[in-house]
Amino acid sequence: MNVHNDMVAIGERGRVAAQALNRLNARKKNLILEAMADAVEAHHDNIMSANARDLEEARNDGLAPSLVDRLLLNDRRMQATIKGLRDVATLKDPIGGIVSQWIRPNGLKIVKKRVPIGVICIIYESRPNVTVDTAALCIKTSNAVILRGGKEARHSNAAFADALIAGGRPKGLPEHAIQLIATTDRNAVKELVQLEGLIDLVIPRGGEELIRAVTQHARIPVIKHYKGVCHVYVEAEANLDMALDIIENAKCQRPGVCNALETLLVDQTVAATFLPRLAERMQACKVELRGDDATRALVPGAKAATEDDWFAEYLDLILAVRVVPSLDAAITHINHYGSHHSDAIVSDNEMAQKTFLHEVDSATVYVNASTRFTDGGEFGMGAEIGISTEKLHARGPMGLEELTTYKYLIYGKGQIRQ
Repeated sequence: MNVHNDMVAIGERGRVAAQALNRLNARKKNLILEAMADAVEAHHDNIMSANARDLEEARNDGLAPSLVDRLLLNDRRMQATIKGLRDVATLKDPIGGIVSQWIRPNGLKIVKKRVPIGVICIIYESRPNVTVDTAALCIKTSNAVILRGGKEARHSNAAFADALIAGGRPKGLPEHAIQLIATTDRNAVKELVQLEGLIDLVIPRGGEELIRAVTQHARIPVIKHYKGVCHVYVEAEANLDMALDIIENAKCQRPGVCNALETLLVDQTVAATFLPRLAERMQACKVELRGDDATRALVPGAKAATEDDWFAEYLDLILAVRVVPSLDAAITHINHYGSHHSDAIVSDNEMAQKTFLHEVDSATVYVNASTRFTDGGEFGMGAEIGISTEKLHARGPMGLEELTTYKYLIYGKGQIRQ
């Protein structure tokens, strides 16, 4: 096996498929997506069987419980995946949309129009539903997609990809529009991200090690979906009952995902009242608390937090807690230690809300809501390609528009430049 030649062949097939996809109109693409959803539904038992194999191997290999949870497919998650496919089909197709247009004094008409990016490579870990979500969004936006999932989900990813291709082909899905890299050879990633001229964009989704490996070797543009060190700040005028509910949801519902809460900041004016209540709630949820000195004085059972804890993405039932003297101190902490992913304030003070929204430098910033809503489906995008912590060219949950670029169309009547 020659990994370099194999990856080049995959890239070349992707370019041909992208040209074919670009010829499909919105109606045709929607029919393909609906057929894909039907096929995933029809292949339910096969997909679940494949997932059971992955889960068994993951547990035998000692994969952390939070990562096993990310890998798990159940009926609820399967239905959400299928619904996501159908939702993408109902969304407006951005391809061909006019961003802006104007006429110059010399009569030239200039039109700025949305077009596909071309060939997109997604490199991801753990969650097999990413196979479906990314394929759906890429097909809708006329982009060919190359999928390279983690070895821990290889059976599930293959079952999903087979279903998508089998469903889409009879409705006109171009050959090789969806390609799943079967090899687990790590050199495949290195080769893929150097395919200048064949792949237009790489999107890595996974742990810090994966993202660093991709960016280190890449010769093509990369949009990083970096770790989620997400914060909730309980401000001096917070509704404390609301704060407890938001914290429990953000930390405990699915601790192994990137939009889960990792660090809690509590204003010193409410700390004495709030922290003992928090400790009781977190103990019931089996959450380990790691706090600064002020927190530990109020919650003696909390472990001492180190400097590293403020930077940590635990992806587990562990929560770092710090008492802060002010709103400004909370914002400073978040901008320094956070990963610019998702951060929330719980407060009834409108000025504090506005200041937090304006000054926290993150992709998604919340008032009185859980960070768990940072998700393409929850934002009404149908699905997402991932959650970008970059500032260029996309930020936050990436939906259809973020998978497009643009070009200028210029209409003249014989004009020449003087």
